[in-house]
Amino acid sequence: MPKTKTHSGAKKRFRLTATGKVRGRSAFSTHILEKKSAKRKRRQGRPAVIAKVDEKRVKTLLGSPHRSGRR
Repeated sequence: MPKTKTHSGAKKRFRLTATGKVRGRSAFSTHILEKKSAKRKRRQGRPAVIAKVDEKRVKTLLGSPHRSGRR
């Protein structure tokens, strides 16, 4: 069996925490910022934990089986 390749786009956008959660950029943080409050923009500037629903898909894209919970 050939090795599965890591998705290049995913490895640039997501990071795994030590506990196995997936971190990435917040949505809605890049443009149309005038109408957003300073508090909201500050919060969105920091990395966010990706939703549980999307976590499995991102881990699959990141490759290696020990990361995605498969054994």
